Amino acid sequence: MSQEQTKGKIGGGHRGPGPGGGHGAMGRPVEKAKDFKGTLKRLIHYLAPHKVQLLAVLIMAILSTVFSVLSPKVMGHATTKLFEGIMGKINGVPGASIDFQYVGQIILILIGLYLLSAAFGYVQQYLMAGVAQKTVYDLRREVNDKLNRLPLKYFDARTHGEILSRVTNDVDNISSTLQQSLTQLITSVLTIIGVIVMMLSISPLMTLIAVLTLPLSVVAITSIAKKSQKQFLRQQKELGELNGHVEEMYTGHNVVKVFGREQRSLDEFNEVNERLYQAGWKAQFISGVIMPIMNFIGNIGYVLVSVVGGILVTKGRINIGDVQAFIQYTRQFTQPIAQTANIANIIQSTVASAERVFEILDEEEEVAEAAKPVTLPQAKGNVSFDHVKFGYDPDKILIEDMNIDVSKGQTIAIVGPTGAGKTTLINLLMRFYEVTDGKITVDGVNITDMKRGDLRSLFGMVLQDTWLFNGTIRDNIAYGREGATEEEIIQAAKTAHADHFIRTLPGGYDTILNEEASNISQGQKQLLTIARAILADPAILILDEATSSVDTRTEVYIQRAMNELMKGRTSFVIAHRLSTIKDADLILVMNHGTVIEKGTHAELLAEGGFYADLYNSQFTGGGIGQEVS
Repeated sequence: MSQEQTKGKIGGGHRGPGPGGGHGAMGRPVEKAKDFKGTLKRLIHYLAPHKVQLLAVLIMAILSTVFSVLSPKVMGHATTKLFEGIMGKINGVPGASIDFQYVGQIILILIGLYLLSAAFGYVQQYLMAGVAQKTVYDLRREVNDKLNRLPLKYFDARTHGEILSRVTNDVDNISSTLQQSLTQLITSVLTIIGVIVMMLSISPLMTLIAVLTLPLSVVAITSIAKKSQKQFLRQQKELGELNGHVEEMYTGHNVVKVFGREQRSLDEFNEVNERLYQAGWKAQFISGVIMPIMNFIGNIGYVLVSVVGGILVTKGRINIGDVQAFIQYTRQFTQPIAQTANIANIIQSTVASAERVFEILDEEEEVAEAAKPVTLPQAKGNVSFDHVKFGYDPDKILIEDMNIDVSKGQTIAIVGPTGAGKTTLINLLMRFYEVTDGKITVDGVNITDMKRGDLRSLFGMVLQDTWLFNGTIRDNIAYGREGATEEEIIQAAKTAHADHFIRTLPGGYDTILNEEASNISQGQKQLLTIARAILADPAILILDEATSSVDTRTEVYIQRAMNELMKGRTSFVIAHRLSTIKDADLILVMNHGTVIEKGTHAELLAEGGFYADLYNSQFTGGGIGQEVS
């Protein structure tokens, strides 16, 4: 969720009530890129700002490869000189001896060539690592900025696991390919070219024999790559599903335990894990077969080259050292071909990952901000819903025609059964969702004419679903207002009746809350979120049964603190326990997205309608079917 979506002075967490309720369908399968060329071109576009560095990488790769492929040829000279010296001694040639000085010079040259090749290879890797990480850094930042601009319905319709998989796994896949596979691809292609040139310089006939094995290698690799690609795609799909399952089970592990569904959760995990295992080992096994097959084909070429090379040596067409060099080249020839084929497979997977990331970047964003936004420096808190129409699905309208007028300082309670549209009303007010028709105004200004951040800064929220982050208690309270002083933080905690329990903790206000804030009780969490809202000092309050998680005695204190906080402020209270909203200035009774009754507590009871039934059901033990939530 974006910073602007949480920019309102939030006292508790927010979770949209859309069709997915924050937990949509499992992660979609990672398919083969639908538009391989287009996606690849778009991915390459991210490398464009680094073309100078990429040119340097290419030059370093060329130099490293040149020195590498020259080495066997140079070594061949030493082999030839040794062979000639030995044969001269064997044949009794006068003065025949091994020229160790010449051989020593060759060895020094070889050491120099290897060092230069390694040095240029190091520089190549260093430059490419910088390019890859900067590129992925830009991509991650763009994805993060995009997520900040996406509407809440995007997050409601997808699991957290699927979104995280795209932002982490898929981006990491792109990063790995750019940093490792791309340099390997460049080096492999250059090595193939360099080796062919050197082989031709030794013997065109032997080169032809070596190259004849190439079509066989291509056919073998291509057929294997196609099969392994299917398994790699399946592996990514199962990994996405596993992420989604683990994320859901971890965040809801208490509910799983309460309903005794541990075994079912384990069974589902084992089922997905087994599918991931099957896809994973098949993908790795099939892709691993490439090298043995390449070695087999390479050995066939090696035998043929050795036989033909021996014949050419006996005829005096080439030197014995050239045969040794050529055999080394045949070894160097097959390895980069296998690497290129493997990298081609990796690039397929990477482009599929890139397409998934680009799908996020191409998602429809929130409605654009007004060209000339209106600001309310001193908001009064007059709120009006004028013929508002809305539905999460355009074909299924939830709110038909809502008309509400709220004056400054009024406390508005919103009640109704589950699914009545209470939280939806708040979401529309905060512009988490856009109205389908009609308008909502604050102090006479249409909220669509304001920046979302400015609008949300007018509100303070204390929700039943608390949200605290990993950090100190002081930081969590101070989140309500930037630049708050120590005295203001402590005063807010005292007003919320949180100061006492905070000081009983070993670290006091410096106590670190873990990621789930599970090292304090649920009631204490709520006290901290209330303190945060008190510190924020907003113009309009939104309270979603803020005291539901505390004990009765603490509830009395909190209710007093809230009553004090609500003085002079417009307050929207989503009520679950109707006894807490008796003193509200106006009670809106909602059902099926429509306000069916409105008035004070006494007026609605006197009418004997829907509200009276709801209220009486809470104190008579009946009417469970009409339970308020």
